[in-house]
Amino acid sequence: MTTLDKHYINGAWGAGEGQQDFPILNPATEAQIGTVRLGNAADVDRAVAAASAAFEGYSQTSKAERLDYLRALQAALEARLDDMGEAISREMGAPITLARNAQAGCGPRHAAAYIAALEAHDAEYSLPNGDTIHKEPIGVCGLITPWNWPINQIAQKVMPALAVGATCVLKPSEHTPLSAAIFAECVHEAGLPPGVFNLVFGDGAGVGSALSRHPDIAMMSFTGSTRAGAMVSRDSAESVKRVALELGGKSANIVFADADLESCVTASVQRCFLNTGQGCNAPTRMLVERSCYDAVLEIVRQAAEAQIVDDPAKPGGHIGPLFDKIQFDRVQSMIQLGLDEGARLLAGGLGRPEGRDTGWFVKPTVFADVSNDMRIAREEIFGPVLSVIPFDSQEEAIRIANDSDYGLAAYVQTGSASRARRVAAALRAGVVAINGQGASYGSPFGGYKHSGNGREGGAFGLEEYLEVKVTPSIDAMVEAGRFTTA
Repeated sequence: MTTLDKHYINGAWGAGEGQQDFPILNPATEAQIGTVRLGNAADVDRAVAAASAAFEGYSQTSKAERLDYLRALQAALEARLDDMGEAISREMGAPITLARNAQAGCGPRHAAAYIAALEAHDAEYSLPNGDTIHKEPIGVCGLITPWNWPINQIAQKVMPALAVGATCVLKPSEHTPLSAAIFAECVHEAGLPPGVFNLVFGDGAGVGSALSRHPDIAMMSFTGSTRAGAMVSRDSAESVKRVALELGGKSANIVFADADLESCVTASVQRCFLNTGQGCNAPTRMLVERSCYDAVLEIVRQAAEAQIVDDPAKPGGHIGPLFDKIQFDRVQSMIQLGLDEGARLLAGGLGRPEGRDTGWFVKPTVFADVSNDMRIAREEIFGPVLSVIPFDSQEEAIRIANDSDYGLAAYVQTGSASRARRVAAALRAGVVAINGQGASYGSPFGGYKHSGNGREGGAFGLEEYLEVKVTPSIDAMVEAGRFTTA
């Protein structure tokens, strides 16, 4: 049993004011593997005070100093890959191969991308009109991250803040505190000044709201559900702080008949089921051209039935359980809803896979003959559930894809480069993958509509944590004799 009963504030681990313990559960066994002590508003106040005091000095550090800190953090994360992967696998059920290579591995890869972005970043430059732009760190940032890709989202918020000279208070998901604690240990090893990075464990009601409402926090960055994102925005409104949101998705995957169907459809099903479908940008709506609809359904059925569900402690390419009983029950209710709505069950269905009586395992499920007005096509399920929708023309495919409250990601499968360009340009989504090729580390990630606002990643991620100041060109004024001394 692991006990996390301290927060990381002002460069040290220490007990907080909160007295409530929260169980850490292994979703594959349903067994408790530890506890985390939840913080409260008083702990937030202490962390924000530390970050505010640290901001005065850290905001004045040079780019070279901050690059050294990021490189040290990258090295620390690299050294802890095995520990991080094991923690993520135990606390949220990701298979160990995925947990180490993709989940834990994204930490150092994001660090490399932010290092490159900071190296290319100009904090001061001239406009065509001669005025000077100054980019300055925004201040103390409150960061709230989810359980499904815990280190990915922590890295996408903490690293750009540190890169530009801002300070921060992180509230990771209370469900995945083990990986967050390792990340904090890596920050400490990197040697950042006390108070620059702070971590307070807690839930949304006790710590998340206290961060959003805190008058000394200049910016909130939140990743999670659209409902919770709206609450963060409301809580932040009174102090008029900046809010960046990365929220839900219901991403369309358009399959045209001229695509390499066997390859792209199989890969699309596997991408939908990745991380047991617990991804905001998962391609959960497959839109298929009518002329190849039956052929695609057979490929989809075979791919779904071939998807192995197994113990996350085992290495391999299988999927594991959902992360808790609440999510298990929701996915079951959405599968039942699909049946009730009249969609045709092509694979999977209700209940656990055979032989999986313990743990929050579900059957990889596919519905065919779905219409876009069904709830299974409109609501984010956050499980390995795919809806297949036929279309007759490119224009209809684009209309269906854009007929969503969300706009985080989209996918296009086609053999025509010109069609790929046309369709990608017409889709209302922040990221469009084409024939299995998505965006790389350092590119912006974020969405349209109810999928949020702002972008994470690379240079665009840095901008979220910067304020903009304009002055006239002092050099030009010196040349014009506007000063008595240079």
